[in-house]
Amino acid sequence: MSDPGEPLLRVEDLRVEFPTEDGLVHAVDGITYQVRAGGTLGIVGESGSGKTVSSLTTMGLTRRQSALISGRILFEGRDLVPLSDGELRAIRGNDIAMIFQDPLSSLHPFYRVGDQLIEAVQAHNDISKARARERIVDLLGLVGIPDPGRRADDYPHEFSGGMRQRAMIAMALANDPKLLIADEPTTALDVTVQAQILGLMERLQRELGMAIVIITHDLGVVAELADDIAVMYAGRIVETTSAERLFAQPEHPYTWGLLKSIPSLTGPREEALVPIPGTPPSLIRRPSGCHFHPRCAYSQAEHTRVDPRLEQVPGEPNHHVACLLSSPERRSLWQELQQGRTPEQALSEVGLPEAQA
Repeated sequence: MSDPGEPLLRVEDLRVEFPTEDGLVHAVDGITYQVRAGGTLGIVGESGSGKTVSSLTTMGLTRRQSALISGRILFEGRDLVPLSDGELRAIRGNDIAMIFQDPLSSLHPFYRVGDQLIEAVQAHNDISKARARERIVDLLGLVGIPDPGRRADDYPHEFSGGMRQRAMIAMALANDPKLLIADEPTTALDVTVQAQILGLMERLQRELGMAIVIITHDLGVVAELADDIAVMYAGRIVETTSAERLFAQPEHPYTWGLLKSIPSLTGPREEALVPIPGTPPSLIRRPSGCHFHPRCAYSQAEHTRVDPRLEQVPGEPNHHVACLLSSPERRSLWQELQQGRTPEQALSEVGLPEAQA
């Protein structure tokens, strides 16, 4: 067992690269984060930011793709990176479980839902099929599927999208994991069902005491569920702090862009959404200097040359940002944006020159 003061999961300087004909894909580029027992970490970023790859690597699933992996992934103080495939299989699905992005493709269409859940239970427990079925019926009831004894005999196509996601949560909970990784658990679900799934996860965490890592592109999804949030861009964490602090005083321009892309219930009705211009960079040929500078409305000349590192915000021990603007400049810019200023106006008010690509 690990020291009670240690986090349940600690990822240290994790790098994951994939060799291709076009060059080396730097999918995850030196990230560090931790999750305490019973806590929730939200990992947020656009598609291609590396958030899913980092969690698949924690599960040991990127090995199948000939990934080059370095750094440490400490689970209860034990480094998972050097473990054999057999040792990882004993942990995967047992101590650490994952809900994948598309429940329809994760469930085999030719097998009944109950049989697939029974297989998950028996993979880690030496029990009879009858006992395993009792367990999965209880689990389906726990996640809110009505008449679970009968619905266990249905096929995946007979479940709605929300019910398939609930079934995947039930499968993940089959062996009482200490850590649950949820990859875009509300994608392709309507808003009402999204709220139900997030509420279900929050209730299960409270009742079962497990830790959760929730991966999403939507800061709104993790606003109430996460204790801490890590914002990823181009394979790196660019900002990490508590959820409360991130929404109150974000300090990275990319985080500002994500927040300004979310409709606000409290702002003026006519307030326009401000999408982040451009597209994420190639992870093979990344921009020089700050990887975000080609899309950043606040970049200065040095940002094209100097590569920022994740550093503590002065006076905020749990807030780290990778940005070459000073913390006072970032705070002033954010205050100007909150007053409805455009990026150009905000730069002028703070006394900084116009952004330079």
